[in-house]
Amino acid sequence: METILKYFKNLTPDQIEKLSKLEELYLDWNSKINVISRKDISELYIRHVLHSLAIAKFIRFQDHTKIVDVGCGGGFPGIPLAIFFPEVQFTLVDSIGKKITVVNEVASALNLKNVKGINERAEKLNERYDFIISRAVTAFPDFVAFTRKLISDKQKNALPNGIIYLKGGDFSEELKPFQKIVEVFNISDYFEEPFFETKKIIYLPL
Repeated sequence: METILKYFKNLTPDQIEKLSKLEELYLDWNSKINVISRKDISELYIRHVLHSLAIAKFIRFQDHTKIVDVGCGGGFPGIPLAIFFPEVQFTLVDSIGKKITVVNEVASALNLKNVKGINERAEKLNERYDFIISRAVTAFPDFVAFTRKLISDKQKNALPNGIIYLKGGDFSEELKPFQKIVEVFNISDYFEEPFFETKKIIYLPL
């Protein structure tokens, strides 16, 4: 939590309390359902919580924005962002039921009224959202192909609606189909920890 507070100095007491509870909750659930690797669970606040909150450094979502986290796993980046943006609606989607069980139980334990977990494939969703968020669930062109229909054409944020994707490593080939409109941002510009040296935010307005 010290690392989170270093970068986010204006958190409310309620936000600090909820973020502080994440470690205990995920340690407990991870002992029952393996949703985070053992190597990563010991680095939960940097590798999962802070990584998720890089999106909060990139964009300040307006109240009542609708976000869908596709392939959310155990709840990242959606859960930390839902704590950070309590007036934004988050739908967390994963095709693996036990992961959505964890999402909904964590959201319930934290009393996050702005989180809904759905066990479904993204292609089968019928709602429309302002932004799609995700952490590198597949090759970027494939991800765009099966999610782009989820984007609403009604705008309410400073940035146009689209995809905000967290990804590391070299993915330049993946972005070639979108090179005229895609933007890439270094998370290391926000956070100094070595873990973020190769981590990026990919933003594709749709």
